[in-house]
Amino acid sequence: MSTDAPARPGTPPAGSPARRRPSRGGELLVTAFAVLGALVVGAVLIAIGDARTRAAASYFFSYPWDTLTNAWYAVRDAYLALLEGALYSPDLSGKGALGPVSETLVNATPLVLGGLAVALAFRVGLFNIGAQGQLILGAIAGAWLGFAVDLPAGLHLVAALLGGLLGGALWGALVGWLKARTGAHEVITTIMLNYVAINLLNLLLTTRGFQRPPYGQAISEQVDGSARLPLLLGSPLRVHAGLLLALLAALGVHWLFSRARLGFRLRAVGANPDAARTAGMDVGRLQVVAMGLSGALAGLAGASQVLGVSGSVTGSVAGTIGFDAITVALLGRNNPWGVVGAGLLFGGLRAGGVQMQSATGVPVDLVGVLQALIVLFIAAPALVRAVFRLRAGGAGVGTELAGGWSR
Repeated sequence: MSTDAPARPGTPPAGSPARRRPSRGGELLVTAFAVLGALVVGAVLIAIGDARTRAAASYFFSYPWDTLTNAWYAVRDAYLALLEGALYSPDLSGKGALGPVSETLVNATPLVLGGLAVALAFRVGLFNIGAQGQLILGAIAGAWLGFAVDLPAGLHLVAALLGGLLGGALWGALVGWLKARTGAHEVITTIMLNYVAINLLNLLLTTRGFQRPPYGQAISEQVDGSARLPLLLGSPLRVHAGLLLALLAALGVHWLFSRARLGFRLRAVGANPDAARTAGMDVGRLQVVAMGLSGALAGLAGASQVLGVSGSVTGSVAGTIGFDAITVALLGRNNPWGVVGAGLLFGGLRAGGVQMQSATGVPVDLVGVLQALIVLFIAAPALVRAVFRLRAGGAGVGTELAGGWSR
């Protein structure tokens, strides 16, 4: 006699595809093919944009080999230049063979921290679209403590980093508090707070005490040398100790969700807030904590940009890092080490895009197109499986994120 309890109505039987958990190997395979698919579409765009390929296409049906050959060389040269600009080149702007790697790591550092910020919120069922604003607040706080406060070298750097971390944390915790107290959706509040942060920065860049004399340009005072992050490989290479902070942050997020009691509670809220509330957890408080931690990581990204790269704040200090961080989190599938890998990939694309444009004339905007295509394929894993004939697995990122809108 079977002792198995009858399944509830509507529950798929055990072992069915609907009940299977997605395998990590399957997720990695889909991610790899998503990147490959983006590169293939990018290759088509490069070929279309190449003048010689277009000229040969006018007599394609008479002699197709010319069109195919020109397209191959255009794609090969562009991607080879992209790879050289990201990883290795005999010499790049006088920085030597390690110049491309250094630029890749410099670009990857804030992307990893921002991606961790977005991924942490995603794991708790929250959409942190406000990493851009939190990054700006972190840059403002870190820069101000870097030039307005006089402290010994080591202590000064720690104070500036903590200031940036705290600035982002407060900006993120405000979103969590609004959600917990009023039910305001975090997507709306984070987007609005992005604009508040941008306009606050613009105001400060015209305010004496923050703006650099002689007050003719929108740029802040220069951060003191005692508050600057040290270079890891020495001048003229720009890679700095912020990279180590990003790796430590990834380790901390991994430990939080895999070992810490707080991480278990946060994961429970992300999986089912109603069940977590029934179990006695203070869901509102945990949401505030999650957004505070997420904002802290984004603020640290902003502080690392000021203290490690620019040394001052301008209106473009955040660039598009806060928005690219969403893409990094998606590509990394909200896993800390996946985010590190995605940040390195996108950092390499940014660094290599400059070399690609200078060497082959392919616009650097292609990098943005590749990033967008990667997100498209990641958000539609069924499309990737259909195109590359992969076996069906568990729910994809798009399904996971879509569920959060009903919470």
